Amino acid sequence: MSSWGNVLAVAYVAAELLVRVAMLLVVPRRRSTGAAQAWLMLILFLPWLGIILYFLIGSPKLPAHRRARQRTVDRMLKQIVARAEADPELAPLFDVQLSERHRQIAALTQRLGGMPPVGCSNAVLLPDYDLAVGRIIADVDRAQREVHVLFYIFADDTVGMGLANALIRAAGRGVKVRVLIDAMGSRSLGLRRVLGLLREGGVDACVALPISLRDYSRIDLRNHRKIVVVDGEVGYTGSQNMVCADFKPGIVYKELMVRLTGPIVAQLQATFMIDWYSETELRLDDVPVLPQEVASQGSVVAQVLPSGPAYDSDNVPLLFSALLHAARERAVLVTPYFIPDEALLGAIESAAYRGVDVHLVVSKAADQFAVSRAQRSYYDELLEAGVTIHLYDPPNLLHAKHLSIDDDMAVIGSSNVDIRSFRLDLEISVVFYGPYVAGALRAVEERYFASSQRLRAEEWRRRPVRQQMVENTLRLMSPLL
Repeated sequence: MSSWGNVLAVAYVAAELLVRVAMLLVVPRRRSTGAAQAWLMLILFLPWLGIILYFLIGSPKLPAHRRARQRTVDRMLKQIVARAEADPELAPLFDVQLSERHRQIAALTQRLGGMPPVGCSNAVLLPDYDLAVGRIIADVDRAQREVHVLFYIFADDTVGMGLANALIRAAGRGVKVRVLIDAMGSRSLGLRRVLGLLREGGVDACVALPISLRDYSRIDLRNHRKIVVVDGEVGYTGSQNMVCADFKPGIVYKELMVRLTGPIVAQLQATFMIDWYSETELRLDDVPVLPQEVASQGSVVAQVLPSGPAYDSDNVPLLFSALLHAARERAVLVTPYFIPDEALLGAIESAAYRGVDVHLVVSKAADQFAVSRAQRSYYDELLEAGVTIHLYDPPNLLHAKHLSIDDDMAVIGSSNVDIRSFRLDLEISVVFYGPYVAGALRAVEERYFASSQRLRAEEWRRRPVRQQMVENTLRLMSPLL
């Protein structure tokens, strides 16, 4: 080998070593242990491929300018909340009667998301897919001032077009209609057509987190929220997208939405306005983000928690872990995808070990191969801890996302129990305090149990070794899924 060849060989080896050492300093910063280990293993064995992938998709946060906008609106929201709490006319909204256990959860939720618990609200659960769509359209048809809509998927099928036509009718009546649709969720489901029809019909429609070089972030940071707000008085959130339930061949999605009225709707409104500002840099100063008066006589106490890569903390797993540690008798976790972080997995197992009746409801059908196989690798230790696992019957895929604790706390929202929802997706959750929503949710959960097969430990452990190897291998990659 020539002297130049020797020099190049030494330089190459030195560069690889430098990459490995440098990434030991960079990768672990503000990252879970599992994710850091997965990235470092990739960089150790394939340094050049690893470093390219890391800089393309390694950051779990939005670009700096978007996080700066989030901090700006967080400060504004904090000031608005402080003024509202000091207003004697609005005092009944914030003067909610919570137990000490509830106050601790509420304090955590407000610290994470900036929104306080409010009373005087109402909530109606909507587990029927078509009924939920029909109620949303009916409320949009009654709108008089403004309608705000945000969905991860807004398709050009009969469901999506039904809502699109209602929004166009509202705009035709002079209602101000604003719509956000995630740039990737509907990309193959007619996103351009939907946006074109809405804009032609007078709707102010934008894509959320557009893919562009000017505003580049990793392509899988998505806005996964589902929000509808009508006149600041009626709101919807939950798991359901605006797409036909059978849009994927061989699968029928089952969902849960919640219809809200009363002061809690203002917190859905605030979350939408934060996203609108993030995408357009336009502040909706003419739209109130907190109630202007106490008009509702509802009995529900609730609190909204936004989460996602715009925040410094992982809001949903922190909330879920706290709730599970607070559980005394019963906890039911419903999710289509289950890849928990270490703290949440420990909270689930700890609850089961100390005698809490813990149920996990997931689907036997799968729409994502890698995630479903990684998910199954957790079943052994959950069963050993005493968790009851229910496999929802195919061809239905239970896409609902909620957690109930005992008979007095519940969370309903858009967040799955996986690393993607915890760290990569913008999500929204509503925390409910008291027996009303928890009781209604228990009835829904019992129907899930009746439509599921219970996973038996002895049967599960007899599955083929090849299947176990695939599951365990994909589990090692779970921090990157």
